[in-house]
Amino acid sequence: MTALSGKRILLVIGGGIAAYKSLDLIRRLRERGASVRCILTNGAQAFITPLAASALTGQRSHTDLFDREDEADIGHIKLARDADLIVVAPATANLMAKMAGGHADDLASTVLLATTLPILIAPAMNVRMWLHPATQRNLKTLQADGVHVVGPNDGAMAEAEFGPGRMAEPLEIAAAVERLVAPSGPLAGKHVIVTSGPTHEPIDPVRYIANRSSGKQGHAIARAAAEAGARVTLISGPVTLPDPPGITTVHVESAREMLQAVEQALPADVGIFAAAVADWRVANAGEQKIKKKDGALPNLSLTENPDILATIARRTENRPPLMVGFAAETEHVIEHAKQKLARKGCDLIVANDVSAQTGVMGGDSNTVHLVSTSDVETWPTLSKTDVAKKLVERLGAMIEGGTP
Repeated sequence: MTALSGKRILLVIGGGIAAYKSLDLIRRLRERGASVRCILTNGAQAFITPLAASALTGQRSHTDLFDREDEADIGHIKLARDADLIVVAPATANLMAKMAGGHADDLASTVLLATTLPILIAPAMNVRMWLHPATQRNLKTLQADGVHVVGPNDGAMAEAEFGPGRMAEPLEIAAAVERLVAPSGPLAGKHVIVTSGPTHEPIDPVRYIANRSSGKQGHAIARAAAEAGARVTLISGPVTLPDPPGITTVHVESAREMLQAVEQALPADVGIFAAAVADWRVANAGEQKIKKKDGALPNLSLTENPDILATIARRTENRPPLMVGFAAETEHVIEHAKQKLARKGCDLIVANDVSAQTGVMGGDSNTVHLVSTSDVETWPTLSKTDVAKKLVERLGAMIEGGTP
């Protein structure tokens, strides 16, 4: 018995060279006990045949929206409902665009529009197509709609180019399917929201107020929560880190955008607010680049940004039962963390010293103090990955024990 035993997967195969990997993906899913049915787009059939897919699934493959036999009983609606999860692999740029735009001009796009099932996409395309603003806009739309993403990976392309755009390997996709369909671990079945990275508050179209946060700790927490079985929504400010695989990542720039993204991601069981949100923004941000004028300094008026942690903690509806804040301090770390815990209304504060000499901002290690209303616990210096794992284990124990 495996995590996928008895689970039903609908696999939509898009039209890219990576379609050959989808045949191996079928094998990986079936050897884990899942049943698989396939939809092949017209483009997919240029690379693999419906017969090959049927031979591996043991079931008929579907290709035509207007198939006389299938549509006699509205077959595309049955396909959209009769599964536990839909996987799109490869998810080409064209197929992602159709999904984001709500197009329904073939069987695959019609099923994807008609379904209420969880969807996992594995993007695969040329590096320039992946990095194109249109594709990135479509990706953000899909993630905001709740679509899960695994990959793409960096690597060599069929066109003798190198970069992001390679479809995740079948084993990676199978692991992401397991996390979505049959989560296990201390946070299994829980929805966890994690904020990460800095925010950028515009001064004008080319300048902004920010801080030195790299997002490494927040992203590590998101990965650890997913590995612990949670369904994770990562809301990330501007960072140079790749999106963690198998996690819904929403990209934002400013504090106001981050608050809006958090509110849209609710309800959740756990909120972990690790982002280093800018406290202030420019009230009179310029619509055009502010020019130097005879040495005169611009008059920048600052206004306070929304307090995301406190705003969510004070909600009367959809407040996560367990809320964790972060306190990045340069002095009196524990004292300031205790004050923040009382002021914000959260359940736990993870405090750390981010003075320049510590190397925490942008570094790979961290020394943290867990501050609750009843206790202060100091951990030894650990990698940010290990801090994340230890924090997730602690949160799992708190949930199991009925605390905070």
